[in-house]
Amino acid sequence: MMYNKGLFGTWVPKPVQLLLILLLLIVVMPLGGVYTGNISFMVGGTGQMTEYFMWANYASTIGMGACMPVVLRIKMRFKIRDKVVTLLLLLGLLSYINATTIDPMIIVFSSLLIGFMKMMITIELFLPLMTMAGDRGVFYGAFYTFVLVVGQISNYYAAEISILYNWQQFFIIVAIGCLVMALLCFIFMHHQYFALKVPLHFIDWLSVVLFMSTFMFGAYVLSFGKQQDWFHSPKISYASVYSFVCFACLVTRQIHLKRPYLSFKIFTKSNVLHGLFMLVWVGMYLGTSSLQNMFSVGVLGYDQLTNSKLNLMMIPGLLLAGTVAIIWFKKKKPLKMLIFSGFASMLGYVMIMYFSMAMEFSYENWYLPMFLKGYGMCSLFVAVWYYTLDKLELNDMLAAIGLVLLWRTFLTVGVFSAIFSWVQYQFQIESLGELAVYMDGNIISQQGVMSNLKSIQFNAILSANKKLFGYIIWVGFGILFYIITHHFGAEKFTYVRFVRVLKGKSTIAKRRMREKKLFAEKVKDAAGTPFS
Repeated sequence: MMYNKGLFGTWVPKPVQLLLILLLLIVVMPLGGVYTGNISFMVGGTGQMTEYFMWANYASTIGMGACMPVVLRIKMRFKIRDKVVTLLLLLGLLSYINATTIDPMIIVFSSLLIGFMKMMITIELFLPLMTMAGDRGVFYGAFYTFVLVVGQISNYYAAEISILYNWQQFFIIVAIGCLVMALLCFIFMHHQYFALKVPLHFIDWLSVVLFMSTFMFGAYVLSFGKQQDWFHSPKISYASVYSFVCFACLVTRQIHLKRPYLSFKIFTKSNVLHGLFMLVWVGMYLGTSSLQNMFSVGVLGYDQLTNSKLNLMMIPGLLLAGTVAIIWFKKKKPLKMLIFSGFASMLGYVMIMYFSMAMEFSYENWYLPMFLKGYGMCSLFVAVWYYTLDKLELNDMLAAIGLVLLWRTFLTVGVFSAIFSWVQYQFQIESLGELAVYMDGNIISQQGVMSNLKSIQFNAILSANKKLFGYIIWVGFGILFYIITHHFGAEKFTYVRFVRVLKGKSTIAKRRMREKKLFAEKVKDAAGTPFS
């Protein structure tokens, strides 16, 4: 047979195929240029600023988004085994480079390439998994739960291994994992094309570079903005201008291309616009992680391993959300109440954090808010992404999905994290000013103030966090009102339509359209991976 739409040779038993796909997912999905669990150890080990590694973290997502418009053409250009084995070897090499360098710019560039290559492997894993699941919504519920759980576990072990050994060791383990999977793929994968071989010279690589440049300059602004005092710094101003100019050149170039790299047609559809709007508020809730870390590490004094254990508390919520989503989609229920439950859970998490801003907060009190956060995160990732990409044509969707992916994973989370960081600092200064009103030099000596300076600073942080959480709660109630009043595509009127059954060539054309639609749904799933 000339073509093979599977991954493995026909002689490989089905259970072994499923096991190999599971191992590939465990190795590839959490793969990135940096890991949030060991960023603080990388800062200490390299002597570089945290902002470089935040930038590298964003770069992985940008690489994934840049790959999406061309991933289908790349998939059909190479044989499955050749492509996957080569990519795994390169990912292992890049992980080894990150482990052995102390230059942060090398790590940033390596992270960008890791994200680009990771998406090429991801598309290969989705097609057989989607075929097994059958229904796209059921697949979302199972897959997102798996990926989010694996992501939390990998960040925890990144922190633990960094403490027991050093931060380089985890990258070495990842590189070894990539090499082992490359060997297994070489043995078990078939050596055939997926479909008709297509050339790569139709890809506009200049557009790919402009796309990466646009968002890499933007990521620099979001990462270094606070450290550089935002637009008081010429570096931030120049980076903002460069990002805008690159995006303008990118949009202008698409107008004159016969085969454009990007398309903006899907942004006229109602479900896409409302989906993007909801993803903004998902990003707001995910951006509260910076406030949580400030409270747990800065005030409560948790080390990085204990702080990573907090994220493991989300796993029961993630599992429950995945189970609920699978049952929900199997019964073909409307999405409204599933999305409502996700936003309500995130609001519940924020409300508990609002009332928990105290230095006496015990470790056991984290279980409920982290459970709600896990449920909200997983249910919103599944339901909102499903709604956003519903009923889109393959060509239009592929040409714009990179922008949607970056909107969800990079822009909204990055912007809100930067806003929260700046606003929290302003509230902290305001709180210190209010505390100073009660300090009288005739009553409290200078030595007394200095001995309580740490307590004063902690109270200012708690007051600032509480005020910010309070504003988020008000926004959260507004989001719930929007969700409960939005139609989510429900038809106001229905009527019976008589359809004449056609035979002959039209029947063949309809069958091809159904096959194309099914393949489009599978590629949508590949675009929806939540972790970089």
